[in-house]
Amino acid sequence: MMRLPALFVLLLAAFAAPSAHADGPVLVELFTSKNCRSCPAAYKAMDELEAQRDDVLVLTWPVDYWDYLGSKEKMALPESKDRQRGYVERFSLRGPYTPQAVFNGAEQAAGNKASKVGAALGKAMTLPESGVLLVRKNGQVSLKGETGSLTDLWWVTYLTDPDNPTKMPNPVTSARQIGPWLGGRADIELPECESGCALIVQEAGFGPVLAVMDVR
Repeated sequence: MMRLPALFVLLLAAFAAPSAHADGPVLVELFTSKNCRSCPAAYKAMDELEAQRDDVLVLTWPVDYWDYLGSKEKMALPESKDRQRGYVERFSLRGPYTPQAVFNGAEQAAGNKASKVGAALGKAMTLPESGVLLVRKNGQVSLKGETGSLTDLWWVTYLTDPDNPTKMPNPVTSARQIGPWLGGRADIELPECESGCALIVQEAGFGPVLAVMDVR
């Protein structure tokens, strides 16, 4: 008798369950390094996750703090470390680690631990809706909704197949803050997108993700 991989079995419930969360796909952020022995298992898990659901966006943020263990992580970005440090503080962790997976900025887990990934994903998918809506039309995105607090708008670029030469799912190549938002209505001209891009609406200080738009 064939047995399904443990991670696949644990995530089946999340794959099938309807979600109530931020507008757009569930954002899964994976922090990794090429010198991290546990990271390949996390890559496989995230690839399976994206293959099973079309409402999940995985972004891999390479970090360089394991470079002293071997070869240099050439795709590491300063923004990756800054972002992970923000999550370390938000989740009151002792320090950064890999592979860390963060789900809609609201839950986090070791990306190679089946039970923890499944639990964190399930919680992220059942969070109350943020009420923030993103509407795309003719190269422009309209933001609508009330945030209740200062919100950051992030424009992130990443590599998709066949542009991705690594085993990392959707590795991030750049990230920049394109403005704050206090709610109401705002129109944004989308920058050019060569491979994969995402617009992330997130509470300031690396808080919960309120909305995500995947632009490919």
